[in-house]
Amino acid sequence: MDSKALQTLLATLIERWENEVVEFKRASDGYSTDDIGKYFSALANEANLRNQDRAWLVFGVENRRRKVVGTDYRPEPGRLQGLKMQIAAAPSSHHPAQHP
Repeated sequence: MDSKALQTLLATLIERWENEVVEFKRASDGYSTDDIGKYFSALANEANLRNQDRAWLVFGVENRRRKVVGTDYRPEPGRLQGLKMQIAAAPSSHHPAQHP
């Protein structure tokens, strides 16, 4: 997705605002990865229940003013990539755990 498409998507999400599959957070550098996991789980479950392909957790948007303010959450590319890998390695809520 190119920059223009991302800007259009963000504008559309902000216009429709938060719902069961869209959540906005300002998210500073110390934002809890546990909280991120909880939001991912809740959003994924809601998307699944609504037969939707995706849900959105958007950082850098202030709730009260519906304004893009940016975020300093994991500004270093290596730290952000580490989080992506951690999330990708986590068990999916769409697949049952295998028990011995």
